[in-house]
Amino acid sequence: MNDKMIFKGKTAVVTGGGGVLCSAFCEALAERGANVAVLDLNADNANAVAEKINAKGGNAIGLSANVLEKESLAAAKDAVMAKFGSIDILINGAGGNNPRATTDKEYLYPEDLDSAEDIKTFFDLDPKGVGFVFDLNFLGTLLPTQVFSAEMCKNGGVIINISSMNAYRPLTKIPAYSAAKSAISNLTMWLAVHFSKVGIRVNAIAPGFFVTAQNKALLFDENGKPTARTEKILAATPMGRFGDPDELIGTLVYLCDNNASGFVNGTVIPVDGGFAAYSGV
Repeated sequence: MNDKMIFKGKTAVVTGGGGVLCSAFCEALAERGANVAVLDLNADNANAVAEKINAKGGNAIGLSANVLEKESLAAAKDAVMAKFGSIDILINGAGGNNPRATTDKEYLYPEDLDSAEDIKTFFDLDPKGVGFVFDLNFLGTLLPTQVFSAEMCKNGGVIINISSMNAYRPLTKIPAYSAAKSAISNLTMWLAVHFSKVGIRVNAIAPGFFVTAQNKALLFDENGKPTARTEKILAATPMGRFGDPDELIGTLVYLCDNNASGFVNGTVIPVDGGFAAYSGV
């Protein structure tokens, strides 16, 4: 698929486009002919990705946008329309976790309830932190969809949400993030039905474990050595390694290409190295 300009003339909007995975999405779509609007809360990150694409002969713009503020998204949409004139693909990639919604331990033990140590248990989770994680992931997908798909309803289009393997099997310590990603998978199916009469297909990708800027400190110590959590992750991944961002591209391109996946709607596709298939024995 690399040598085919299959998205020539189409415009893709990518939220969270300055991150590790979504910047790879931006570059892959641009390499296949799409005009790309790189949206990120951090304008410098968005512009850096856009500049890299343009330096390679692609066509991209970087825009600062807050996926939790509809006015910010509306301003970004106006800029995209002024530059490219259409919106055909939306990748909802913005999301993440927060320490305030994370427990310190995987399990709650009886002694933790009366411990003099400063241990953050389930009972100590900050409601505002939990709300932030839900908002960032769920509203951070819903609001961009409201803003950008309104334009797509005129001529059809494709929406790709980013779910997670957490949606299938919640990971320890991060209940809010796991539940929020489960909500993304459910929303994907709902939107697929809702938009089916206006020519918009909605699907999701559920990545397994990839090293990103957000999780790197949890996966490797200050010396670059794998943490205990990394060892558990790799032991539960039959392929025995983390994924490479490029290994998400085939699924992304497939879902965005109406000729390849025109009857695929409302699906969530795992890309996880066999994580979901492994029972542990």
